[in-house]
Amino acid sequence: MSPTASGRASDPQQAPAADRQGGLHARIRSAADSARSTRMPDLPFSAYRRFDDDGDRLAYEELYFRRRALVTALAAEALLDPEAGLGPLQDALWSVCDEYTWALPAHEMHATRLDRGMDQCLDLFAALTAQMLAETVQVCGDRLHPRVAARVRDQVDHRVLSLLADDERPLLWESWAHNWAAVCGGCAGLAALALWEPGPRLTRVVDRCRRAQLTYLSGFGDDGGCAEGVDYWVFGFAHFVYFAEGLREFTGEDLLTHPKVPAIARFPGAVHLGGGLFPAFSDAAERPRVPAGLAGQLARRLGVRVPAEAVEATDGAADLPRDWADLSRTLRWGAPAPGPAPEPEPPTAYLPDLAWLVDRGQGVAFAAKGGHNAEPHNHNDLGQFVLAAGGEVLLADLGAGEYRKGYFDEATRYAFLHASSRAHSVPRVDGREQSPGSARAAEVLKLDVHAHGADLTLDLTSAYEVNGLTALRRAFSWHRDTGELLLVDEVEADRPLSLEEVFVSRLRPGLSSDGVVWTGTAARARLRLPDGCVAQIETVHTTDHDGAPDTVHLLRLGFDAVHQRARLPFRFTVGSAGGEEGPPGPGHPG
Repeated sequence: MSPTASGRASDPQQAPAADRQGGLHARIRSAADSARSTRMPDLPFSAYRRFDDDGDRLAYEELYFRRRALVTALAAEALLDPEAGLGPLQDALWSVCDEYTWALPAHEMHATRLDRGMDQCLDLFAALTAQMLAETVQVCGDRLHPRVAARVRDQVDHRVLSLLADDERPLLWESWAHNWAAVCGGCAGLAALALWEPGPRLTRVVDRCRRAQLTYLSGFGDDGGCAEGVDYWVFGFAHFVYFAEGLREFTGEDLLTHPKVPAIARFPGAVHLGGGLFPAFSDAAERPRVPAGLAGQLARRLGVRVPAEAVEATDGAADLPRDWADLSRTLRWGAPAPGPAPEPEPPTAYLPDLAWLVDRGQGVAFAAKGGHNAEPHNHNDLGQFVLAAGGEVLLADLGAGEYRKGYFDEATRYAFLHASSRAHSVPRVDGREQSPGSARAAEVLKLDVHAHGADLTLDLTSAYEVNGLTALRRAFSWHRDTGELLLVDEVEADRPLSLEEVFVSRLRPGLSSDGVVWTGTAARARLRLPDGCVAQIETVHTTDHDGAPDTVHLLRLGFDAVHQRARLPFRFTVGSAGGEEGPPGPGHPG
């Protein structure tokens, strides 16, 4: 590893891109003004212990992230204004150094397995904290009181960097081929580059963090798809890019030239449903936001345009990013520059490594997935699909549930609604839901992309541990021009089996003698019921990922016992909420 002539990575906040950022600068100053008059929330033991006592994560994490947001606002103001008073920022930095741990209670295993105290628990958020504090010291330079700067340097070293520089034992996340490797490795590496001069300890840290990035990339197939969904693509790939640019400045090595990177960068564009909507497969959300700085850098470095509707606004209307790394890179790199509209994505995208099919037309979109039931942030969801129209999701994937104790424990995960197949539009066979495990994999039997849509057939048999089930195939035939989806489930059995089809939405379906309708604000979906089914609606009151109340409606269609062979067709049509069939017109977002 050979450093640049300066011997260190350049200041990652140098020369902020000020063009078109007046609104963002104003929001930073407003947030800093508010932070100066806001007391840093305490992190009491009573909140910390909630995870062990009753499984609650939010009680502690809400306080924790409010503290990080206050530091981010004050540090960003110090970056923008060399004359800004640093008293409140210094108090905030000192307070963070006082914390029992920079990690979350849910991640204690990252310390206990190494017989370390929680002050040396290196999880995602300890790494993020280390980068934020280290780069704040770098940004402020001599303006910061030397005792505050020295304490930050000492704590970042003790809590994070020493584990990589002085202890050869591997950390769990160093072998995890998903967002943890990118975020933990990227943030720790950038913290070291911000604080340390070249030397053996810096070399060891940067080398381990570089190898973590390569582990992260190994989790992607050649299609660039992220099985965790677009939210976790944002989290992991953003920090990969941030570290890659820091490494390039320090050594000249450019990780963005890795052959997998261009396809990974194109992932959001490939699976965009339109209007800023994405399939909420796995623990994802329908409307993730892409940091403007990341989007700008991907456009400049790789020529890849993230869908504009998904990019965080840099005007005065949006909330301030709470992640220091995202905000500081947006200030430095800026959002994508205005220019000619990029070439539109092809209407159909198929990602063979994930077995995701996405097709979008004028105001209407369809997505379905195969895959297997041991993916990162796995849901038991083979054969799941979503329908969107008029800028809203009609047939939904609920995405991430509230993260509680047990949600990431394989023994208990699928008792949670969101991760179980009960919360997905997939069959229940003989009263059994899908089972977890890598052996529960969808086999792609047919893929046909045509001028008006696409056909996909999946063999889902392995997903069900049901004695007597010999075959279960699901076929999708989608026509975007007419907004029609024909879904056909074919079941074969050597004994009578009960079958229940489930279709999931946050819209309450309306039942009639021959069909079902889900009505949204701008569009609606209709389903013609096949003969021989008994329809009922189950309404489930749950909480979303943020712990807010969420109401979900499950349309449950029961069928008489299936013996030998059954073919069950379901014909969905999407039309405008006004009543006409076919996709919503051009006036609706798509």
